[in-house]
Formats: sequence, C-alpha cells, structure tokens
Amino acid sequence: MSAGPDYYAILGVDRTADERSIKAAYRRLAMELHPDRNPGDREAEARFKAVNEAYSCLSDPHKRAAYDRFGHAGVRGNGSAAEGFEGFSDIFSDIFEQFMGGAGARARGRQGPQRGADIRYDLEVSFEDALRGTEVEVHLDVAVTCEVCLGTGGKPGARPTTCGTCGGRGTVRMQNGMFIVERTCPACHGAGSVISDPCDACHGEGRVERRKTLNIKVPPGVDDGTRIRVAGEGEAGPRGGSAGDLYIFVHMKPHPIWKRDGTTLFAQVPMSFVDAALGGEICMPGLDGEEVRVSVPAGTQSGRQFRVRGRGMPSLNGGGRGDLVLQVELETPVKLSARQKELLEEFRSLEGERPEACPKSRSFWERLKDSVGIGS
Repeated sequence: MSAGPDYYAILGVDRTADERSIKAAYRRLAMELHPDRNPGDREAEARFKAVNEAYSCLSDPHKRAAYDRFGHAGVRGNGSAAEGFEGFSDIFSDIFEQFMGGAGARARGRQGPQRGADIRYDLEVSFEDALRGTEVEVHLDVAVTCEVCLGTGGKPGARPTTCGTCGGRGTVRMQNGMFIVERTCPACHGAGSVISDPCDACHGEGRVERRKTLNIKVPPGVDDGTRIRVAGEGEAGPRGGSAGDLYIFVHMKPHPIWKRDGTTLFAQVPMSFVDAALGGEICMPGLDGEEVRVSVPAGTQSGRQFRVRGRGMPSLNGGGRGDLVLQVELETPVKLSARQKELLEEFRSLEGERPEACPKSRSFWERLKDSVGIGS
C-alpha cells in the first residue's frame, strides 16, 4: 500500500464506517474548517483541503474499494477535480444554506430587503405566576432599524450602486485546491450592491445595536416548554427589511411543595399514624392562597390520594382549572416520651385481640405461611 495520508483518520471514522457515517463526518468537518469560518487560518485551510480529498475518495464506492486494497496508488489519477466537486454538490448546498444564507444560485434574490432574524428568550416562571398569569419586563440587546437612514444604509440622497467585486451577483468564486468554492461577496456581503456614501450612524448596515425593553404578558396556565410568540420584536431586517419575531420559551421554577403534571397539581402531605387510624382532616393553604380542607377517614393507609376538583392549574386555552391531588404519607413518630412509649406498648399488647384491625398484615402472614407449607 503506497504512502500517504490516512483518509479514514482524516475524517475520524473507522475503516468499517458506512456511507451515512462518512457523510456525517464530512459535513461536520467541512462546516468547522470552511474558509468562511476561518479567514486567514492556513492550518484550517490545509485541513479543509485534506477533508475534501478524503471524502472525494471514500464517498465513491469504486474509489474506496481501490483505496482499501491498494492505498493511494489505487486512486491516483482517478477522476478530475470537477468530477469530485460535482459529487459534493448536495452537501455544499447544505453548508452554504447554514452559514452563508443560501448564497450561490439565489444570490440575486438576496439583493432586496430581507426579513430579520428571530430571537429566543428563556424565561423562568414560578408556579404562582403560572397560576395567575403575570407581566414581566424583558431586556434585549438587538439590532434595530437605524433611526438616521431608516434602514437604507446611506446618507440622504445616496443611492446603491452595483458591486464591482461580484458584478451584482452577491457571490464570488474562489479556487480552493482542486475545488471551486462559491462564497458570499466580502465587499457587499451578498447584497449585490454597495452604498457609495454610507450613513455615519450605522456605517451602511442599515441597523444599529440597541437595548430594548419589552413588557411581556404571560397568560395563566403556561407550562414548562410553552412558547410565546411576540410578532415583530426580533432583529430588524437588513436593507430595511421587516423585523423577525421574538419567541419566549417558558421554564418552570421548581416548587418546594407542589409538583405539576399538565393542569394537575400534586403534593405529599405527612400525617401521623394516629390521625390516619382514627380519622382526621388535612388543612393547608392552596397554591392560590385559599385554604384546602380534606376529610381523612379512619383507617387511611399511606399513599392514599385525595382529589380536590378545580383547585389545580388553569388550562392555557381556557376551559377551567385542573385538580389538586393530595397524597398521604404516614409519619412514624420519633423521640417518644415515656408516657407515649407506655401507651404504644399497651396498644401493641392489645393488637392480638383484634387481628382484623390490620387486615393487610394478617393477609400477608397467612399467604406467607401457605407458600412455605407451614401449618398444613
């Protein structure tokens, strides 16, 4: 096998990698090392060429078979640079879409005003605010339309002229090793035209960075992952284009007592075994501030749930409120006084007189005896 770089090592895949894995590795490295993302970085440029060369070979089943058998001698002279570039057309198209705004064939369509980018904002909301709804003040650093030139990028009376670098196409072609790579024009940034007398405030961009304060209404019933769209509050569009949208993503703060599942609220309530045995009442403040009262019948077991209708979270789209569910958790007393111990000892001595008082315990031991054949 002739000496030369290991194509599999260059792409970071095993020699047994399938076509999908090889393609995924190439896409990742091509995005990472592309000259547009690493201007002036000769090391990244050299690696980019090596990655292209490796993929040119390993993406072609015939070339890969020859390379696996004979090394570089098996693929030397097979195909031209143009043929290799054609093989990557689908991948390069995706790459251009992701970080060059889909330059190339659609460059002419980008010369006019463009819609601005959408903005994401993550907002934490408490259970109480989700129950009642609230209004929050949001601060954003965002690109807004220049107040001086009103988004044109030029001084009053200045008109755009065709870019002399790209001839109005918005892209330029560069020879990169054996590939011809189409890049966004560095002079006009893909617009196809330039401002001869740019605005002093925005330097021809048509946009300036500003801190913007918005009052956002959070409706009752929002849940973790709820998305609130605020139209037209995203970034201003280039060259006077319309603004994008602001998307508020809601995240629920944890609550020390209440848990949530949709519109249902859950809480675990500790209860003494005496109250559970004799019966009692759960009395506690609800999330809405109003008191919740639930009668607990005698003989209540640990884990039993009590549902209170209409005291949970409101539905985001209307339709009333969900339920509140209280789950009893029996608590074993600790640090008993001498008198308490005395009473419990007396209670234990009397348990045998009324075995039906603890049916679960009695049933368990009887089933255990039956399973091992005791007493038969």
